[in-house]
Amino acid sequence: MAEHRSMQRAALLDAARSLLSEGGTEALTFPALAERTGLARSSVYEYFRSRAAVVEELCEVDFPVWAAEVSSAMAAAEGPEGKVEAYVRRQLALVGDRRHRAVVAISAGELDAGAREKIRAAHGGLVTMIGEALAALGHTEPRLAAMLLQGVVDAAVRRIELGAAEDPAAITEAAVAMALRGVRG
Repeated sequence: MAEHRSMQRAALLDAARSLLSEGGTEALTFPALAERTGLARSSVYEYFRSRAAVVEELCEVDFPVWAAEVSSAMAAAEGPEGKVEAYVRRQLALVGDRRHRAVVAISAGELDAGAREKIRAAHGGLVTMIGEALAALGHTEPRLAAMLLQGVVDAAVRRIELGAAEDPAAITEAAVAMALRGVRG
C-alpha cells in the first residue's frame, strides 16, 4: 500500500511539472492533475491539501537535484573564476529542464507564505554555494556578492524563459561575461 501511494504521489508530481511547464500556474489545477494521472479529483486531495502543497513538494523534490547539478559543475571547475562561470552556465543550461521550468512557473505564482519561504530557502542554498569562490576572489562581503550574482543569473533565466529576441546562447555568454567582470570587481 505504501509503495502504491508513493507511486501515485510521484505521478501527481510529474503531472504537476508537465502542467506548470506547459501552461504556468494557471494550468496547475486539481481537475487537470486528476485528468493527467487518471485519478478522481477527490483522490488528488488525499495526497495534497492545496495547490501550494503541490508546489512545496515540487520544491522539496526538484530543487535539491537542480542544486546538486550546479554544485557538481562547480566542483569540476578549476579556480574561483571557473567556479563562478560553472555556477552561471549550469543554471542557464538547466532552463529548458522541466524541473526548472516548473520551479520558475511556481515562483511567479500566487503561493502561500510557507511555499514562498521554501523557494527562498532553496535559492539561499544556491547563494551559499558560490560564496567560497567569491571570498577567494577577494570579496569582503561574499554573501552580498553572491546575491547580486544570482540576480544576474535570474535576469538571464527570465530572458531565456520569455523567449527573448536574443538566442539563449547569446544570453548565456552575456551573463557569464557580466558575472566574471563583476566578480573580479
